[in-house]
Amino acid sequence: MSTPVHDAPLAKERSHLAASRSALRAMREDVESLDITDVTANWVNAAVLQSQIEQRVKALADLSETPLFFGRLDYLHAPGAERAQGREGERGEGERFYVGRRHVHDADGDPMVIDWRAPVSQPFYRASKNDPLDVSLRRRFGYTGGDLTAYEDEHLSDPAEAAVTSKLLQQEIERPRVGPMRDIVATIQPEQDEIVRAGLAGSVCVQGGPGTGKTAVGLHRVAYLLYAHRERLARTGTLVVGPNKSFLHYIEQVLPALGELTVRQATVDDLVAHVEVRGADEAATAVVKGDARMAEVLRRALYSHVTLPTEGVVVVRGSRRWRVAAYEVEEIVRELLARDIRYGAAREALPQRIAHAVLVQMERAGEAPDDRVQNAVARNAAVKAVVKTVWPQVEPAKLVLRLLTDADFLAEHSEGVLTEDERKAVLWVKPARSVKSARWSPADAVLIDEATDLVERTHSLGHVVLDEAQDLSPMQYRAVGRRCTTGSATVLGDLAQGTTPWATRSWDEALAHLGKGEAVVEELTAGFRVPTDVIAYASRLLPHIAPGLTPVASIRENPGFFDIRETAEGAADVVAACRELLEREGSVGLIAADARVPELADALGAAGIGFIGPGEETTHATRLTLVPASLAKGLEYDYVVLDEPQAVIGGEPDERTGLRRLYVALTRAVSGLIVTHGTGLPPQLAE
Repeated sequence: MSTPVHDAPLAKERSHLAASRSALRAMREDVESLDITDVTANWVNAAVLQSQIEQRVKALADLSETPLFFGRLDYLHAPGAERAQGREGERGEGERFYVGRRHVHDADGDPMVIDWRAPVSQPFYRASKNDPLDVSLRRRFGYTGGDLTAYEDEHLSDPAEAAVTSKLLQQEIERPRVGPMRDIVATIQPEQDEIVRAGLAGSVCVQGGPGTGKTAVGLHRVAYLLYAHRERLARTGTLVVGPNKSFLHYIEQVLPALGELTVRQATVDDLVAHVEVRGADEAATAVVKGDARMAEVLRRALYSHVTLPTEGVVVVRGSRRWRVAAYEVEEIVRELLARDIRYGAAREALPQRIAHAVLVQMERAGEAPDDRVQNAVARNAAVKAVVKTVWPQVEPAKLVLRLLTDADFLAEHSEGVLTEDERKAVLWVKPARSVKSARWSPADAVLIDEATDLVERTHSLGHVVLDEAQDLSPMQYRAVGRRCTTGSATVLGDLAQGTTPWATRSWDEALAHLGKGEAVVEELTAGFRVPTDVIAYASRLLPHIAPGLTPVASIRENPGFFDIRETAEGAADVVAACRELLEREGSVGLIAADARVPELADALGAAGIGFIGPGEETTHATRLTLVPASLAKGLEYDYVVLDEPQAVIGGEPDERTGLRRLYVALTRAVSGLIVTHGTGLPPQLAE
């Protein structure tokens, strides 16, 4: 149960909070006072070390509105190597740990706050009455701003005390949302914690409906992996891939709040930005370009540049002439073609192989050539001429440009792979003169990335998180997969929210294209964000968009505010609904079909209601965001006005995609939803 402000133990907890903040301040001051003048050999080392110090200082920042710790664990027995000095009670009662966002220690090095990712903190998320994990008491803390104002105790080892739902936990889940996404470190549930703490070696795919916390789970998993495998991931790198810039802006503060400042965030378009994208494809064209079969077309087109030699090569060194016959060069070329190495690597190996054949002849003639001689032969003009003819350089963008503009070249290398109609779909109507003048589409950039990888291997990272993964094409999956061929991945998504014409049909299919077919698929079905009445209404669409998928079951005690209103005055009624919701605390999103956004923007402006667009940060003065339905995915607002559901469906190329877009829009609300419509509601929403 929660305790009043004047409670005596609360005063002790406040004292510990004050002492912990003081200790954190001392830790930061210790880092700031470091003198690196005499410990760096040169200016490069000094710059690197100074950057590391600055990063450490940022990581030790004490955010006044963010609780330094949010829980406490009292163990029945001291947990072995994770012992810490207790601040209250007898040592015989076991150890006591305060669980927070980062580790804090006092001047003697004794921990005052334990990082939530440490093994000793795990029971805070996993312990229960049925399995207390040696925990006698779990205490949750409630804050108002940065002030500790309440606590709530669970005596897990006391059989006489019945298990109850935590009110502080519910309050934290339902706390109004203003500004960017925040961490859920204080409210992680057992099933989420299992995914967060899964090992680095294996890949994980999380199927989660709206409000199940899959994005937060993925970000907290990154934070956990950086804690558990910091040195390895510092070398290999981590990456979070999101669907668009607005989404990345929305989540960008989560990892820094957890003390992690080095994780790169990008969209798929960012990853494949080899050319400037200035064009767009029709849906049918994009589907073909995004099909995994295009990888085979590109491979054939690339290796068509390799030709078998018709003449040998003669290398002149001093007074001697060394000849490598055409059949020997052909054998070398065929061997390189048979090996699973990149086009560019094989091209670099070819002159060395020819030079080695020359060195074998030299040795037979009694000479003793070394590596320097072999390298010199490989650079010989005659050898370089053969390589240029047999295995020429190929620029990936030029290769793709030729495929998309040369009908005969495309037909030759897509024979048996693409149909005639598919070839017509991808061919440009107006061929471009050059790579720079071409109006490349996003799908074209992915093709160029594939071709680039065929020429030269893409650098692999240690771990990649891919969010809203259901919307990627097979070729986009391949592009992301190339970034973690030697690492692991966390894949997050919801099949019911796939809103692209090429959206994946199953996670098995998606993971195969990603190159992570061995990944474990986990399903989150407990809804923490969307109110019961809202998710129940949206779930009416599931039989039409994702048959067989388990509906999200909201665990919120508050059923939420939900209303359906027919508008007689059109945009004026929509504005009135927004004005009504702005009288409540929290953020408000007005979601509408993309084509209706300009009209609604004019209506809001005429009514004197300020608003921002997705990707911009809400403030207490401007809490309304006008959101095109195409950009709503992954975002959340305390209250949502959804304008004209039928128009949302009509804005998509087919009904299934439109219904999925509507499902996304219906599930962006945390506390309440108003659906406004002047035309009839979609029949799929009928009971």
